[in-house]
Amino acid sequence: MKKAAICCVAGLTVFLASCASKAAAPRPRTVDAPAPAWTPDALRLSDPADRAAFTGWFTFLAELQFFREARELPAEVADCAGLVRFAYRESLRKHTGEWATALHLPAVPALGTVRQSQYPHTPLGAALFRVHAGGDTAAAFAEFADAKTLMRLNTERLHRRIEAAAPGDLLFFHAPDQRFPYHVMVFLGASRVQNDTGPFVVYHTGPDRESAGEVRHPSVDELLRHPNPQ
Repeated sequence: MKKAAICCVAGLTVFLASCASKAAAPRPRTVDAPAPAWTPDALRLSDPADRAAFTGWFTFLAELQFFREARELPAEVADCAGLVRFAYRESLRKHTGEWATALHLPAVPALGTVRQSQYPHTPLGAALFRVHAGGDTAAAFAEFADAKTLMRLNTERLHRRIEAAAPGDLLFFHAPDQRFPYHVMVFLGASRVQNDTGPFVVYHTGPDRESAGEVRHPSVDELLRHPNPQ
């Protein structure tokens, strides 16, 4: 049986779902919701304005990759976790005209920049993702984390119902019988690229034996009506 999960990383509020089972009512969300215990205080976004800016950039940058030609995708966006890492990292940069040009952005939304710290000048430098459970030393963090590590060490479980998801949450799937058993999607809510309320998700399928995979952008309704429910 495949299970699903939605979450955000590095101290932001996260959501975890299992589409295969019922659950209790969602717990209330607040901008002051606690970060995962393994998130160092220095990496938590305590300012609501910073959280809003991060969420806006994170969902915009993740969604935008669907509208690019495959040859234009950043090299890192080669699987589901790569899409999340790319959007997360770039959301923490200082968003200047030079930055937008380097990313070949067709347009730049009117969103603020996270002021607490900008990538790569964070308290842990470029190593944003926890890869070891113990301690807050530099050795516990890295620039790379796969979907399983994002779920286990960089997110907090909130709920089991997709109806409770908010923009920027991550939806994780676990399918033990597959070659790559962990998979992650970004819950977008309304589109930031086109005039459509959705709600949508976006994800990279990852490579298989026949292709390099692709970025997909289904609505939640399409996802739930898929002939092979996830």
